[in-house]
Amino acid sequence: MAEGDDDLEKTEEPTSRRIEEAVKKGQIPFSREVTSFLLFLTFAILIFWLIPAYSKNAISFMQKFIISPEDIRIDYQNFTSLFTAVAKQTLFIFSMPVIITVFAVLVSSMIQNGIVFSIEPLIPKLEKISILKGFKKLFSLRSFVEFLKGLLKIIILSYITYLIFKSHAKDIISTIDLSLSGIMGTFSHLAFMIVLAACVMMLLVAITDFLYQKFEYLKSLRMTKQELKEEFKQTEGNPEIKAKLRQIRQERARRRMIAAVPKADVVIRNPTHYAVALAYDQKANAAPKVVALGQDLIALNIIKVAEEHDVPVVTNRNLAKALYEAAELEEEIPLEHYKAVAEIIAYVYKLKKRAI
Repeated sequence: MAEGDDDLEKTEEPTSRRIEEAVKKGQIPFSREVTSFLLFLTFAILIFWLIPAYSKNAISFMQKFIISPEDIRIDYQNFTSLFTAVAKQTLFIFSMPVIITVFAVLVSSMIQNGIVFSIEPLIPKLEKISILKGFKKLFSLRSFVEFLKGLLKIIILSYITYLIFKSHAKDIISTIDLSLSGIMGTFSHLAFMIVLAACVMMLLVAITDFLYQKFEYLKSLRMTKQELKEEFKQTEGNPEIKAKLRQIRQERARRRMIAAVPKADVVIRNPTHYAVALAYDQKANAAPKVVALGQDLIALNIIKVAEEHDVPVVTNRNLAKALYEAAELEEEIPLEHYKAVAEIIAYVYKLKKRAI
């Protein structure tokens, strides 16, 4: 079967198990636009806030060498401290781009997928080393879309820059009469507005691209109906999962059963070990029907709910135990217990009439 035909058959949404397996293999949705935005934003903060503050410190540090160099002693101790200070500042300047890039990539990955550890993508595979596949990726539709996306961002940013310069044309012309600091202030303000506009634009692009990458990721993990059946068989065959599913089903059934207790006509107890709730509809049933039954803690819960909803609770040790052992939930009581139950229901009806 061709690959395109196989993709057409993948109509089922991926299960949580399939997604978990993909994550273990390091296959996660990832938007480069989110990383680009964080990288650009961090560099913008660095340029407009951190570098000016750092420059002031550097200038104050260098002032003593420019204003009064004759006061500086040239000896081993001073030379060592001076070399250390210059080395620290140089290391800071050259290491900042690397630190910022690593920081942006890590934060971007955490924002998009949380903390994911997988060594599988790092394991070299021979099938990945293919010149033909490399050319296909280079000239694929995805590469073309990325190229158009980059071109569109440049066009939009250029147009935004044009609008900003156009709206501040008078300010730019007036810089002819300003001092150097005034010129620098005007153009710094313009640069800040351009960077701010670029950040907003890149944020919108990043959000859009992230949602698109998420959609494409889930689409790539879609399954055929046959794959869904096979996974279901494997999952159901797992004893732990079977036990978990059974526990969930029992819990749901228990909740439904407890929710039916307020509709019962009577609860027969023994007195704490067993409890059976019965409902009798003369038109629908030939005999009373069991709507809830339980032992120990479940019995206590049935009794508690019955008392909260004013359902009569009758103590009959032998009958409660016999009904618990012989009766089935949502079924009419066995024939041999008709007489005993009928007497109790008749008694309950008498009590209700007296209350009225």
